[in-house]
Amino acid sequence: MAAPLGAVIRGLDVTSVDGRVWKKLNDLFCKHHVLVFPGQKLTPEQHMAFAANWGELVRHPYSAMADYPQIIELTNAGKKRDVNQHWHSDMTYNPTPPKLTMLYAHAAPEFGGDTAFSNQILAYQALSDGLKKVVDDLHAEHSAEGLAALYGADQKAASRAVHPVVRTHDENGERALYVCKAFTRRFVGWSREESVALLDYLFKHAQREEFQARHKWRAGDLVMWDNRALLHYAVHDHGDEPRVIHRLQVEGPVPV
Repeated sequence: MAAPLGAVIRGLDVTSVDGRVWKKLNDLFCKHHVLVFPGQKLTPEQHMAFAANWGELVRHPYSAMADYPQIIELTNAGKKRDVNQHWHSDMTYNPTPPKLTMLYAHAAPEFGGDTAFSNQILAYQALSDGLKKVVDDLHAEHSAEGLAALYGADQKAASRAVHPVVRTHDENGERALYVCKAFTRRFVGWSREESVALLDYLFKHAQREEFQARHKWRAGDLVMWDNRALLHYAVHDHGDEPRVIHRLQVEGPVPV
C-alpha cells in the first residue's frame, strides 16, 4: 500500500484458505500490519469464519447486529453522527484489547470515505532517546466513559484498563507507541493535569503523515489491520454517499 505499512493480496478467495496459506498470511500481517483482499464475495458467516483463523471474535459492548452479535454494521449516518472520526486503536479500554479488526465493504462511496492508518512502531522509533526513556516505564489508564456517553450507556459501568505506553508485539517483538486520544486518560501515578501535556504531544506525534497510509474502499474489499501496532481514522469526506461496512474483531493478548 505504502512505505510505512500495508500490503494488497490479489487473486485469493479467503473462503478457501487452509492452514498453510493462513500461516503465510499471518507472516505478511505481522510484517505489514494491514492486509487488503479485493474482490471478495462474503456472507456474514464466511466473514466470521475467516476472521476466526486468528482467534476468538470479540463482541462490541455498545453496538452489534441483531442476527450476528459479533458484527457491527457501519453505515453513513452523516458526518455529525460519525463516532470514528479520530485516531484510535480499537477498544483499548479492555484488559485484552482486540489484536485485529476486519472490515468487509458491502457498499462504498464513489469518492472519499477512506480509512487512514498510522504505524505506531515507526512513531516509537522516531522518538528521541530521552523521551523513550520516559515513556518506556510508563503505564496509562484507558476508559470507555466517553464512548458510553455517545451510546447513552452507564458511564460508571464503562470498561477501564491500564496498559503500557509502549507495548511489545507478541508475535514479531517490535515495540509500538500505545496511546490514543479517544481512550487514554492519564499516566499511572500522574495527575490528569500532569499527564495532559505529554499525552497531547504523543497524540500529535502518533499521527504524523510519514507514518501513514490510506485505503480507498471498493465494494468487496476485505481489510484487516493490527491494533497492536497501528492507529486508524475513518475519514468522513463522502457527504451522503452510501458506505456500508461490516466490522468484527479478534481478541488479543494482554498488552505487555
